[in-house]
Amino acid sequence: MSEISRADVEHLAKLAHISMTEQELEKMAGELAVIVDSVATVSEAVSGEVHATSHPLPLTNVFREDEVGHVFTEEQSLLNAPDAEAGRFKVPAILDEE
Repeated sequence: MSEISRADVEHLAKLAHISMTEQELEKMAGELAVIVDSVATVSEAVSGEVHATSHPLPLTNVFREDEVGHVFTEEQSLLNAPDAEAGRFKVPAILDEE
């Protein structure tokens, strides 16, 4: 088991500005030790001959080609708009900018 001491956890908590009780420090030290050991176990399983991959199976593109379909005119697009100006949708301002 990795040695993650209570002092290590206390130091990390201080750096992160997290206040922890004595019981939380002790519990976290144990939990972090388990995590570090788990990462070490996984690292041991990987040999230098294994190449890093983002996905174990080859991926193929299943998307169709883009094709231009029906295109609305400006008038059709703005027909049901609550407000429009200069051929664009007009919406209420949400920022205090001009």
